[in-house]
Amino acid sequence: MTKRIQLYLHSYYLYPMPYPFRLHKPKNRSMLLNALMGFIVGLGFIALFISGVDQPNPEWGRFWMLRPLIVTPVVSGIGGIALLLPDILGLKTPWKRILAMFGGLILFMISLWMGIILGLYGTLWN
Repeated sequence: MTKRIQLYLHSYYLYPMPYPFRLHKPKNRSMLLNALMGFIVGLGFIALFISGVDQPNPEWGRFWMLRPLIVTPVVSGIGGIALLLPDILGLKTPWKRILAMFGGLILFMISLWMGIILGLYGTLWN
């Protein structure tokens, strides 16, 4: 190999992507806190739905409420990590951070909605 090709390959593997596309790793503590916050919000929402059921359908089984109480908080906890989007993308300008926060909030709402659908499928969501 020539020196030029070696230099190109060396720089390509050291810096494979230009700066705006590099992802930054957020702190583990903030990721855990956002996941915990999403978990608690999901648990609160699904508890409100389940507490409104006075007489459950006998076809649902005896422990019908376990699935929604497990699935919805887990899915919304994963969606809570989406709120770290500005930190993951490493955005510095205020308007880009606001747009990324809004996008993360939309992703969190979608995950909460999908968690509720997956948790209640076959029982209240028929």
